[in-house]
Amino acid sequence: MGLIPVKTPKFIKGIFPNYVWDMPLLDTKTIYLTFDDGPNPEITPWVLKTLEAYQAKATFFCIGDNIRKYPDTFEATIAAGHAIGNHTFNHLKGWKTNTETYIENVEKAAQLMSSKLFRPPYGKIKNKQAKLLKQQGYHIIMWSIISFDWDKDLLEEDCLKHVIKHAEDGHIIVFHDSLKAAKNMQYALPKVLEYYSKKGYQFKSLSV
Repeated sequence: MGLIPVKTPKFIKGIFPNYVWDMPLLDTKTIYLTFDDGPNPEITPWVLKTLEAYQAKATFFCIGDNIRKYPDTFEATIAAGHAIGNHTFNHLKGWKTNTETYIENVEKAAQLMSSKLFRPPYGKIKNKQAKLLKQQGYHIIMWSIISFDWDKDLLEEDCLKHVIKHAEDGHIIVFHDSLKAAKNMQYALPKVLEYYSKKGYQFKSLSV
């Protein structure tokens, strides 16, 4: 898991106040599930079906090249009423990419979707990159809780615990609709939906 904490500390949110880490509290208890790195024709349809069973809406941060390769899966996600976000065209790590190339890659992905929600891959983005994207009207969406579902050394049960131990009203949760994360995500997601549904939570897509 490295140095990334499961729950984003308040001091990190304070250092980067212009990023979206949590959502404002509503009259009803709400959690915001997000899925990175899709669309994937082997995984995303399962996620859509699972969310539908709980009348849950989510936000999918899509890689542009995956939209290009799997347009039907992408369109099915939109048709199911979920929100879409930009995750660059080639899943670029901002810290290791020059700003001009990074912005061009975001814009290339934007040609395939209509969204001003943006999540930097790996959560790593330079201040200048973020500033330019915000000037273009993007909202930089980070997270409250990260499940670490992609970690092959993580037990399925621990992936689940990462969420239900920490997630609260207004929190943004990260899962992945990718082959790499499938084992842990497919174990944890239905249980998260059931656990919080029984506690009276709703699951909504992001709208900022």
